[in-house]
Amino acid sequence: MTQINFELVSPEARLVSEPVDMIIIPGEEGKFGVMAGHASLVASLKAGIVELYKEKDGEPQKIFIAGGFADVTAENCSVLAEEAINVADLDPAKLEKQLKELRHDLELAEEASDKARLQRHIVMTEAKISAKAA
Repeated sequence: MTQINFELVSPEARLVSEPVDMIIIPGEEGKFGVMAGHASLVASLKAGIVELYKEKDGEPQKIFIAGGFADVTAENCSVLAEEAINVADLDPAKLEKQLKELRHDLELAEEASDKARLQRHIVMTEAKISAKAA
């Protein structure tokens, strides 16, 4: 099977840059798979898990992203993520503690902009907890 070159970049770092057999990506319109020879497209991504299949029957590497964009051609797939972290590196206890603190801060917040910012952080933290549980 021919592989496709995959690159995942976040503002902090380039997390992945290697050939893979297949990628499953969380698009705004739903998950989609990418393999070598895929039609060219640019897609908006939602928070979720990018799954990298490096071997045909192997376990995928899972990376949580907080949204972004994918640029796909027949030979290359690039994901530009707002935030990205290996699911294996997510600490459920730390995330639960952070979620509790965010909810407490939301109760104390008075400004609409503060409430909106905290609500976005809560949603993203809940998504990370779900990603680790998946």
